[in-house]
Amino acid sequence: MRQISSIVCLLALALTGCATAPAVAPQRSALAHWTPSPNFNARRAQLIVIHHTSIGDMDASRRVLTRTGVPNPVSAHYLIGADGRIDQLVDDRERSWHAGASNWGTITDVNSASIGIELDNDGVAPFSQAQIQALVRLLGDLTTRLGIPREAVVGHGDIAPGRKNDPSVQFSWATLAQYGYGLWYDQPLIPAPPAFDSLAAMRLVGYDLGNPRAAIVAFHRHYRNTENDTLDATDAAILYSLQRKLTATTR
Repeated sequence: MRQISSIVCLLALALTGCATAPAVAPQRSALAHWTPSPNFNARRAQLIVIHHTSIGDMDASRRVLTRTGVPNPVSAHYLIGADGRIDQLVDDRERSWHAGASNWGTITDVNSASIGIELDNDGVAPFSQAQIQALVRLLGDLTTRLGIPREAVVGHGDIAPGRKNDPSVQFSWATLAQYGYGLWYDQPLIPAPPAFDSLAAMRLVGYDLGNPRAAIVAFHRHYRNTENDTLDATDAAILYSLQRKLTATTR
């Protein structure tokens, strides 16, 4: 009888796939509503990229980020509405399609190395306080849970200079830095040395200098809330501060 029982147990295990360990739980944020998009594949995150949808309507943005049967389907891991609602569309472990052709430092396939966060905003209006507070909470969750460095938060315009401009100049990276997210400079600024190479410092920060003018515009959008394409002494001082921070962390 014991032998028959053992055979029955083995057959039962075979029919259930012989699984002896529980399935790995999906990586999802407890802060977000799970509304899955089918547009993804596998990856590992080292970076967080912030976008604006250019739409300004949460339902319409969600439809765009989850639709199939179109020539260039797109998605993001998270979508945050103006009222602070957070929707998660793609599992954190999966590769959403939000970055396109982009580069950041040594990362050339940003989709495979990042979490994409879309802020529902038309690209012109200011970002709401509720939306920024929700973003801060989500960044705290992601950096803690996934081990992403708190300074590894950039904009779509940073990783795709000249091709993308989101989040717009309305987005306050300084506010985000007050909460400890994103690479930011120290105050008061110290003037850069006379021989300081601002472009080399921009490259160290992560900017792709294939089109230097576009990279400067992206840098200004992030650090000075303008879209000027000429570097000045204040830019040099900002970059000098960022360079000192980055070189200090690599020693």
